[in-house]
Amino acid sequence: MKKILVLNGPNLNLLGVREKSIYGDQDFVSFFSELKDEFPDVDLSYFQANSEGAIIDEIHRVGFEWDGVVLNAGAYTHTSVAIADAIAAVTTPVIEVHISNVHQREEFRHHSYLSAQCKGVILGFGLNSYRLGILSLMLS
Repeated sequence: MKKILVLNGPNLNLLGVREKSIYGDQDFVSFFSELKDEFPDVDLSYFQANSEGAIIDEIHRVGFEWDGVVLNAGAYTHTSVAIADAIAAVTTPVIEVHISNVHQREEFRHHSYLSAQCKGVILGFGLNSYRLGILSLMLS
């Protein structure tokens, strides 16, 4: 059974209540429950943090033994060399995901410090971006 971590960054704990026109109206905890039901043959875990250091610590924790990380680093995607370095330092593959198509949004969101260190990037498919990230890791 593959072990995959779904790791969310800042403000993603507010899904379902913040900017519904961009992020939808479903909270992530209920969505994660759906993912666990949908992928019974995957040991899925979930972690969310609003602080950069906690995200890095979690990448380090799973980064040499788990089968994959599906990471939505939120705004840290566009600012964090430290998270990029953490991804580069581990052997576990990381899939970068985004709910919205960041290239249709503000200019500063068009650059990711993380993408070059990730196995792949999935964006713009709403919460289904996470499903696609899990599927890609299952096929690896």
